[in-house]
Amino acid sequence: MPVSVAARALGICAVCIGGLALAPAAHASDGVFIPFIASSPPPSGAINLCSQYDWACAAKRSVKLSSQQELKVVNQVNRRVNASTREVTDQSQYKMRERWALPTSRGGDCEDFALLKKRDLIHAGVDPRKLLIATVLDTRRTPHAVLVYRSAQGDLILDNLTNRIKPWTATRYLFLRMQNPKRPSQWVGVYGRS
Repeated sequence: MPVSVAARALGICAVCIGGLALAPAAHASDGVFIPFIASSPPPSGAINLCSQYDWACAAKRSVKLSSQQELKVVNQVNRRVNASTREVTDQSQYKMRERWALPTSRGGDCEDFALLKKRDLIHAGVDPRKLLIATVLDTRRTPHAVLVYRSAQGDLILDNLTNRIKPWTATRYLFLRMQNPKRPSQWVGVYGRS
């Protein structure tokens, strides 16, 4: 999904220096987890996601990390991918409007960033059921994709527009759909405003 240079610049200006402080663990009813209302078809670019990348829909973890270790890894991967991947539209790279794939040597767009972060976090030992790709409308109401990290404290958003990992409620995004937390091969409609 294309992202304007201005939006990327705004995201870079919002980079957070330092760690992420979180409140004590909460329940879904507290609004810290993205609520979903029904099953939903996947976004057009994600129809073959599970067959293309089996890890993108995995539900088994390989190692167990403490919450503190996990959050440290999440911060590191988010920053590394944002710093090392250039923003390139699918139209420019593939001559098509929408293609969900890992970034190439040229770069990738927002869902490509989310896929790379998800893959790298799974390889680092984060439980894949805690890593859900979501589609949103950003603050300018432009289609965008992010990676949701389901921490014990609530849903946190890894976004290619900023290194700052925010609770979903602090993004000001309109959430449309995401991978189903119980079955990542399926999608759910969210339709929730942060």
